[in-house]
Amino acid sequence: MALELLPIGAILSVLTNQVVKTANSARDVLFEKETFKVLSKHLSDIEPVLKELQLQKLNESLIARQALEFLEADVRKANNLVEKYKNRARFYLLLRCRHIVKEVQDVTRDIGSSLAALSLANIEILSGMSDQVKRIQNEMQHVEFEASQGQLQILETLNQGLKDQKLDEVFANDMLKQIARAVGVSVEPLKISKELESFRREKEEAENRKERAEVLFLEQVIELLSRADAARDYEEVRKQYFQRLQVIERYGPTEEYIQPFRAFICCITEAVMVDPVSLCTGTACERAALEAWFDRGEKTDPETGELLEDFSYRSNRQLRQSIQEWKELNYCLKIRSCKAKMLSHVDSSMGEALGHMQELVQETSINRDWISIGGLTEIIFSILEDSVNRDVKRKILSTLKDIVEGHARNKDMLVENKGFDGIILCLEADPCISKAAVELLYEILRDMSGQNVYYLRKLSQHHNAIISLVAISRGPVRESAERAEEILMMLCDEDDDNIVQAAKAEWYRPLIDRIIQGPISSRLFMVRTLVNLEMDEQKLKILGTEGLVPPLLEMVSGNIESKELSLSMLVKLSGCHDNKRLIASAGGVALILELVFSSHLRRIIIATCSEILDKFSSDGDGTKFFVDDNGNQLELESVVKNLLAFQLNPNSPHIFRKPALRALLGICLSDAGLVKTAVLTASGVSLVLPLLDDSDLEIREAAINLLFLFSQHEPQGVLEYLFLPRRLEALVGLLENNEKGDVQMAAAGLLANLPKSEVLLTKKLIELDGLKAIINILSSGTIEAKENALSALFRFTDPTNLESQRIVVELGAYPLLVNLLKVGSVTAKARAAALSRTFCYLQKDRLLGFCRARGPICPAHGGICSVTTTFCLLEAKALPELVGLLEGEVHATAYEAIQTLSTMVREDLFQRGANVLHENDAIRPVLEVLNWGSESLKEEALGLLEKVLMSREMVECYGPIARLPLVRLTGRSIHEEGRLQRKASRVLLLMERYSRSSSSLITGLNGNMVDIASL
Repeated sequence: MALELLPIGAILSVLTNQVVKTANSARDVLFEKETFKVLSKHLSDIEPVLKELQLQKLNESLIARQALEFLEADVRKANNLVEKYKNRARFYLLLRCRHIVKEVQDVTRDIGSSLAALSLANIEILSGMSDQVKRIQNEMQHVEFEASQGQLQILETLNQGLKDQKLDEVFANDMLKQIARAVGVSVEPLKISKELESFRREKEEAENRKERAEVLFLEQVIELLSRADAARDYEEVRKQYFQRLQVIERYGPTEEYIQPFRAFICCITEAVMVDPVSLCTGTACERAALEAWFDRGEKTDPETGELLEDFSYRSNRQLRQSIQEWKELNYCLKIRSCKAKMLSHVDSSMGEALGHMQELVQETSINRDWISIGGLTEIIFSILEDSVNRDVKRKILSTLKDIVEGHARNKDMLVENKGFDGIILCLEADPCISKAAVELLYEILRDMSGQNVYYLRKLSQHHNAIISLVAISRGPVRESAERAEEILMMLCDEDDDNIVQAAKAEWYRPLIDRIIQGPISSRLFMVRTLVNLEMDEQKLKILGTEGLVPPLLEMVSGNIESKELSLSMLVKLSGCHDNKRLIASAGGVALILELVFSSHLRRIIIATCSEILDKFSSDGDGTKFFVDDNGNQLELESVVKNLLAFQLNPNSPHIFRKPALRALLGICLSDAGLVKTAVLTASGVSLVLPLLDDSDLEIREAAINLLFLFSQHEPQGVLEYLFLPRRLEALVGLLENNEKGDVQMAAAGLLANLPKSEVLLTKKLIELDGLKAIINILSSGTIEAKENALSALFRFTDPTNLESQRIVVELGAYPLLVNLLKVGSVTAKARAAALSRTFCYLQKDRLLGFCRARGPICPAHGGICSVTTTFCLLEAKALPELVGLLEGEVHATAYEAIQTLSTMVREDLFQRGANVLHENDAIRPVLEVLNWGSESLKEEALGLLEKVLMSREMVECYGPIARLPLVRLTGRSIHEEGRLQRKASRVLLLMERYSRSSSSLITGLNGNMVDIASL
């Protein structure tokens, strides 16, 4: 369209569209990508300038029109340049790299100059963005582009090689690899063949353009690259192999090497030539050796010694071809020999053959094809699975790696012939073999062109592969572990199912990465996978450590499905103590509390949130993790009230009420203040009591545990409930539940908290075998249950109710109490000692009645005693254990032990009791209490000593060791109006009274004489 016929506004619109189109197209050019990206950016910067001109309604003027036409022409040139190089052969583009960057640079500068002219013609209109326009035009006018040094180095090497007529295979292979690597093409026959075909079309187009110099250059490059192994046509390679094979048939089966002709040997190096050149005299030498010859100042023919007049030389292509044919015949001989050795199945021969194959591959890449064409590749596949020789297996894997390296056809052959089967078996072998297997796998899967997708899918069908790779990634060999991880990442990038398989093998990194940054559908799939996996605490800890918590908390704010899945996974994670800390520190608890008490969410979500709260308060953690993201304790009174409110509706599903009840229990167990809140302000007892009748055992068990806590503050409400029909029977059933120690503990604790004055309750418990259940707990319950059972047992050992005491003893309580004195906790020992004491308060006439019976007389009580009739501590063999409590020097147990021992020394039989304590070594530990005990404990010890030291024998025995601690007590400044001092003085007075030679004066601690009587 002729622009001069268009209005200036239409020209501006056409130009703007052309700028946008060219900028977008420039971003799609693959070669010299950065150069075209800069052009694209500058064009994008021009777009707002043109739009501003459109908005301001540019005035029609000759200068403005010409400036627009110049700019449009330059942008059109840029667009033509982009289109020219967007889909060209990559090899061709590399050869033209200098020219391409120069063209882009020139067109960019031209556009900058045209933009400057346009801005001058429209200064007033563009005044608001003049700085921006100046910056753009200045950058474009001074832009500089250069081809990369790597590209320039390749061109320099190529041009020098063509100048020197280096057309040998080695140089061709090297140049092809460099060029392919520079343009991102895989050095595989199929890829190279396609690229060379495109390259040839570029030469044909140059011929059509009559560009003779370019055509000549491209022909030389094509001829060179076509000599490379990867550029050879497979059918030609195959044909060439069989041609060489026919030639070697005249050599015997044991022949492995054809000697070179003398003409192949360089007269300077005495080695077969690689790049032969010829002097004018006809002497052939290795190029590098001849150059070194002349560099040393030699002026003669290296072979004849004649003085040279002409020092020029040229490539001897015919000799080079003959040497190449000789080498190829030897390759075929060696391949034939290797095949025979592999088929012999002799380990040493197979090892030798594998070494030869590696040498062949390293010498020239065409041998990768010839080894496969000769059938060797398939042979070593089969031997890999069958061989038991570790060294042979390792060498096969290493040789296969060399054979498939950069060779798509050989990779296909391996994969299609079930080569993965043998490789995967080797992954499970010892580290040496598994390392070689991992390296081979990596080589098969590594492919710049994306071809490896097919191989990855094939490998994915072998689930054992992922399991084995995960095991190797955690192994001691660092190189193998790194390679295994790389392969695993390839597999996981290819297919989400592989991520799942890796997670099942306990490798979670890609799964967590997908949850963190994948699309929502993929994130949901991965979380659902984790929810369905069986995991122990260690696995859950790994998930938390690797960063799963934050994305899960983020997903909680998503849609219903996202909420359900993420919360379900948080339930699992909360089963690990370390994850609780991570969730809490990320603000997760506050979020869960907000959801659990929300009125508009589905019940399943609220139930899941309740389950998380249950996990957080379980295992003794209580309120420890109920904090915000700064570690500050959350306000929990409202939480307790709301959790109790969940129990208002008894028809609510158990899945909803049960975790809320357990969470409430965990919170209350850790904070007595919250228990008080639950009882006094939230009617906790009245809400929880009906749950004892629930059909669900877990709810009943949680309820009894809560009632145990609540009954400390409101025992009356619990008592009234228990007197209702069948309630007490249910409580006894909980006492009898030997499988649940916490339930027994709570039920026994509940009874211990109820008023002991309720005789009817005591009676009914005996009738319903509740007492028997309590005593059974002393035998087989947990230590916590035993402690509460001991407290509950006080109800049945009231000294005024001998019948109840008798039943307790007949049910076997006494031996259990004595055993607890020895092996129980501190609390259990103290309570057992106190209970033992309650049995000792017998009426005097009852004891006298037993004294008239026949039998051995009790040393302590002077009658006939037994455990079941008089509840005698001596007969129960409790004294040694009580003495042991004193020697343990624990205040709580020593206090109860002294009080119980005091029952042995009755006023009417004090001499007998004192003798029994003496014979059982109980008095010395009592005296020791005066040295280490608390004030109250010392007072109890003095009370017992006051009973014991009422005979001359006891005074004479213990006076010497008792006097000093007693004197210390009388000389101290004692609080409580000197009660302890007075007691100590009374004991001293007794000792003076019953000693053989007494004095009313003793020396105090301060050296002064103290009158005992005055004290």
